[in-house]
Amino acid sequence: MSVSLPCGERTVRCLLGEEIDRIPFGVGLGWLPWGDALQRWRRESKIADLDPVSFFGFDRSFAIPAFHPGLFPPFPAQILEENDRFIIHRDARGIVMRNRRDGGSMPEFLEHPVTTPDDWERLKSERLRLDALDSRIVEDWEAFRARIRQTGEAVQVGWFPYGVFGTPRDLMGAEGLLYAFYEYPEMVRDMMSHLTDLWIALWERIAAEVQIDHIHIWEDMAGRQGSLISPRMVRDFMMPCYDRIAEFARAVGARIVSMDSDGDVRQLVPIFHAHGVNMIFPFEVQAGCDVLEYRRLYPQLGIMCGLDKRALADSRAAVYREVERAEQMIASGRYIPGFDHLIPPDVPWELYRYAVERLKAVCGVK
Repeated sequence: MSVSLPCGERTVRCLLGEEIDRIPFGVGLGWLPWGDALQRWRRESKIADLDPVSFFGFDRSFAIPAFHPGLFPPFPAQILEENDRFIIHRDARGIVMRNRRDGGSMPEFLEHPVTTPDDWERLKSERLRLDALDSRIVEDWEAFRARIRQTGEAVQVGWFPYGVFGTPRDLMGAEGLLYAFYEYPEMVRDMMSHLTDLWIALWERIAAEVQIDHIHIWEDMAGRQGSLISPRMVRDFMMPCYDRIAEFARAVGARIVSMDSDGDVRQLVPIFHAHGVNMIFPFEVQAGCDVLEYRRLYPQLGIMCGLDKRALADSRAAVYREVERAEQMIASGRYIPGFDHLIPPDVPWELYRYAVERLKAVCGVK
């Protein structure tokens, strides 16, 4: 196709295996810095205000309307304790966590807002009500429609940390939720169902204003050992909610339904794909994910990311091997290249720039 497509349409068509002008470039989390990586790149590049998105000309793809899909009103953010190395604070989700001041690691979670069914009922009635939904939507629709006309972005609803498993995990903590599947299974079902009620009700209001192109569900429900719950539990607890999301997507013409989980997702992909999910990412390599194998097994699945970010801290030869994998995936279709998560601080600017320029050429960007 010789006619240049709007960036959002290019992304959607690529993931659906339709004709496109070129491969989307720089789309998704697998290109962006994490922690102190950006500060390192600014020092090493000697570009004080370096922004990789503008420096490399990354494509834009999805615009997300401004609305509140979680706890509303949110908990007031509060610093509870701090010293030279750590800050302990409560965030808007009601989670108490300890963070390193340098942002060099994941937070340590100390407390969560839900422990018992009584906690859930109180939170549901106070901060997850299904009435007064219009107050949750704060987007200026005239300005938003003008934006997507100008930028060519597609419209996305759903983002971190909102998922059928992901949000209950945030509300209870991973360990608390896993115990709750056995101790309070009806509470877990109600959490998942109620959150799905809330999101679909909000998405219906958004669909009345703009065309929704992409519904994204964040789950993060696997580790190196595989899924945090059994496939049977995934089907039993979660898939009724996904079936409703897929039905809504069909009703409003949303062409992409995506699921995001780190870890080894071999047990998860066939289940989610069978229940309406047609794009999955980021396919974490160190957890055993190989996007070439997933492409062989699921030829109709849209795939993003899946390149080993560890290569970026290794050598040009290691980066070259990942670029070759990207080329193989692009040839097979329905693939948008990117690394398998945010780029960590051990990655030097020279190797990151080399990788991005090589992948830019592979995507056909002039």
